[in-house]
Amino acid sequence: MQIRIDKPTKAKAQKAFKSMGIDMSSGVKMFLSQVAMDQCMPFVPSTKKTRAIRKQWDREVAWAIKYGKRYTSAKEMHKDIMMK
Repeated sequence: MQIRIDKPTKAKAQKAFKSMGIDMSSGVKMFLSQVAMDQCMPFVPSTKKTRAIRKQWDREVAWAIKYGKRYTSAKEMHKDIMMK
């Protein structure tokens, strides 16, 4: 298989794969295997708008992790929700 890709993108991808302990060929094989298995992209292609939404979600999740209420069981959570 031959793929045309610009040099900066290729270099960044190789660096990312190397940090995961795999080479470019293995990374591409993993991507294609996932597509074949799931019959869809293994990620949601994003735009500026979706990146902004994701950034907001990430801030909200970080806040919830730091300050949010914790439950020791689903039953405890359900009870708390139903009392409100």
